[in-house]
Amino acid sequence: MLERTAPLQIKFAPGDAGTISGYASVFGSPADRHGDVIAPGAFAESLASGDKPLMLWSHDLSEPIGVWTSLKEDAKGLLVEGKLSDTTRGREARTLLLDGALNGLSIGFRVVDFDELPDGGRLLKQIDLAEISLVTLPSASRARVTSVKSGEITPRLLESILRE
Repeated sequence: MLERTAPLQIKFAPGDAGTISGYASVFGSPADRHGDVIAPGAFAESLASGDKPLMLWSHDLSEPIGVWTSLKEDAKGLLVEGKLSDTTRGREARTLLLDGALNGLSIGFRVVDFDELPDGGRLLKQIDLAEISLVTLPSASRARVTSVKSGEITPRLLESILRE
């Protein structure tokens, strides 16, 4: 079953070009494609450490594309904000996000504490977060970029705005 997500917002902000935000992880069910359900508070210790996870392209350690500037848990999940780098891959990611061709987020982590679920999955109670990637197809369907700040009005952006 496909779940509806909030529409992607594109904002014009000259000083913040390439800033993105969204949910890297959403708490509770439905489980991701691996049967994992993330519990509220699972990221608390990782976030308290002050270490920022890497921003990668599709979990590839050789492809950093920016930096995560803000991470916090709220009632829905792990809310993140970051800045795409002015590199070839960072610009490509920004273009794909603005075009609506990409909006998935996926986390790379080590499980510290979990409970087995009756259906065979796991309830992840504590996670050591290593990286958050932009991906085309996230394991957790609700993990999505929800906002992209453009910094410029391009013909492509204007067309996207007019279509909405």
